[in-house]
Amino acid sequence: MTQGSRLYFAVTLMCAFVSIHGVGLNDLLERASQLSDKLHSISTSLTNDLDSHFPPVGRVMMPRPSMCHTSSLQIPNDKDQALKVPEDELLSLARSLLLAWSDPLALLSAEASSLAHPERNTINSKTKELQDNIDSLGAGLEHVFNKMGSSSDNLSSLPFSSNSLGQDKTSRLVNFHFLLSCFRRDSHKIDSFLKVLRCRAAKKRPEMC
Repeated sequence: MTQGSRLYFAVTLMCAFVSIHGVGLNDLLERASQLSDKLHSISTSLTNDLDSHFPPVGRVMMPRPSMCHTSSLQIPNDKDQALKVPEDELLSLARSLLLAWSDPLALLSAEASSLAHPERNTINSKTKELQDNIDSLGAGLEHVFNKMGSSSDNLSSLPFSSNSLGQDKTSRLVNFHFLLSCFRRDSHKIDSFLKVLRCRAAKKRPEMC
């Protein structure tokens, strides 16, 4: 997909969320699922770009997944568990994860253009696209929350305290890759939760979800 077509896709979905008057919950969840799927796709593509020229020492330096700043959030491990979680709680989990990535993605976007990587221009472009899409999805999930009429707005706080990826070029590249791998994992969770919500809204049987 070219940069122009990616921008068109994002703008189309953002406009779709802006024009929500009279839009039903099923359609809102369908649009949210499209955006969450797009986020996971971009993060996967970015990971492949980084892996194309990633130093062997970087594999050794990479922090463990348990070091991701969102690891403390208690979430379903798979679809079967997610199907047992109440709708409002599942939406809160998706919104909490999304909110937790506002500052980290801003940091990645600010650092991408100066990475010591031959694909940094592509990485920079895709990182900014991630940031645009996550903002749009956040607004969309607010509409979903309002449409569902939930009385609970219980969002978990998952603070991200770092304002730097490191001092040397290898550390910055490794920490960029690590943060992106954390986001890729969380974007898959968000996408899974929204697809379960979409399935429930359509009154499908659990085995069809």
